[in-house]
Amino acid sequence: MKRGTELWVVAVGGSIAAALDITFAITFAAFNGLPPERLLQSVASGLIGKAAYTGGLPAAALGLALHFLMSFGFAAAFVLASKRIGVLLRRPAICGALFGVGVFLFMRLVVLPLSAFPHPVSFKPLATVLDLLSHMFLFGVPIALSARRFLTSPSS
Repeated sequence: MKRGTELWVVAVGGSIAAALDITFAITFAAFNGLPPERLLQSVASGLIGKAAYTGGLPAAALGLALHFLMSFGFAAAFVLASKRIGVLLRRPAICGALFGVGVFLFMRLVVLPLSAFPHPVSFKPLATVLDLLSHMFLFGVPIALSARRFLTSPSS
């Protein structure tokens, strides 16, 4: 991959965002007594349903892979949008945070309800606020900053 290409931004921005977001999720889950394997199985349950919880480490690995795959998809969406909407690269902190809000809402209101995720989607106040902030600042902003860094000239 050539630095400065859209694919580079998707790889770098998507990886940073995925790593930060899953680190937050694992930390928050651990604080609430949920082991990392179980959290990652929860991600996999979106694809394979309740079977993820009896799938051991392979299901957890699937969950991690799916998390990164979705992150790359969202990073690609941001890159494509930034080609048409210049402000996304001119104001990456604000636009990245707003993008994170959009990702949060899309995940909670579209992806989870349409997936095999075997639990009702809930909006418990503390968890919802922290998840939203994570999507804003640990997910959306890194993608936007990566796009700005690698897709604009130094004088921009």
